[in-house]
Amino acid sequence: MESEQKIIERIESSYEEKQEPPRPHMGLSQVGHHCDRYLWLNFRWAYVEKFSGRVLRLFERGHNEERKIVKLLKRAGLVIEFAGHLQFKVDFGSHVSGSLDGIIKYGVPGDVMSRYILEVKTHNTKSFSKLKKEGVKESKPMHYRQVQSYMLGSKIDRCLYVAICKDNDELYIETIMLNAESAQIGVNKMKSIAMSEYLPPKISESSSWFECKMCSMHEFCHKTRLTKEVNCRTCEHSKPQKDSTFFCSKHNDVIPVDFQYKGCDYHSIHKDLTPWETVPSDIEHHNTFIIDGNKVLNGKRGFSSHEIIANPGACSKNDQFTKDLRNHFDAKVTG
Repeated sequence: MESEQKIIERIESSYEEKQEPPRPHMGLSQVGHHCDRYLWLNFRWAYVEKFSGRVLRLFERGHNEERKIVKLLKRAGLVIEFAGHLQFKVDFGSHVSGSLDGIIKYGVPGDVMSRYILEVKTHNTKSFSKLKKEGVKESKPMHYRQVQSYMLGSKIDRCLYVAICKDNDELYIETIMLNAESAQIGVNKMKSIAMSEYLPPKISESSSWFECKMCSMHEFCHKTRLTKEVNCRTCEHSKPQKDSTFFCSKHNDVIPVDFQYKGCDYHSIHKDLTPWETVPSDIEHHNTFIIDGNKVLNGKRGFSSHEIIANPGACSKNDQFTKDLRNHFDAKVTG
């Protein structure tokens, strides 16, 4: 009935209205991701994914399961710290960091006095069956590389990986030992991507490549090559620093994280986040793009990034009517 469906819609919308902003750091949960470009675009907030209410509820369920698993492990006699809201953080600098689900101080049977990091994951039946058959390293390589980086950062050489099947509550537990060399390679790769000023190449030039087809950034890579986001991290003037800050060459200062989400009037789209040729600009701290054969000035004294992203064709045309509206009425180009 319509009234019952309305309840569901209200639940979903209540979650969708409270989307979390993109994280300021490059999270170690992505250390094993197959695409460097995806990681760079995500870190630069060039694509900010909006999740449905259902997916956001799934995320919440995963967090709830972490608390549930901690309680179960304590019932089994394990002593756990840094779980829940007091998570232990590992930080490698250069914007690369992550948070552990917990640290087991002692109590693992057969290895009672050793410390372990705790990693909790939820799985559906298909994924869980594959996990039991093949183990973490083979069936979930991203999970494996994630805990390797956590072990390296926490200086704890073993991990208790606890999986729960969402469909029947079955548990699977596996001990994973640190491979420091492999973990360091993964962390170094993440740091290199975070510190890069340039967009990495695509993993495939084919838009039908299976990993690209399933990617949320497919449209950017294979269709528009134009970001829709205006913030400090998509701006030409902002550069990542090794101390995990961003520095603005226009304002000659470190950019506070809270300010990075919005940016300022001098925003000029990063050259790698547009499909257009860039030519030298006559005005400092502005970009000049060639759009439809015409020069378009991007910055405070030209077209704003919002205007260019919304309607590049109108900015390129820039006829007298448009000029008059912008000059005399402070009008803005829209889509």
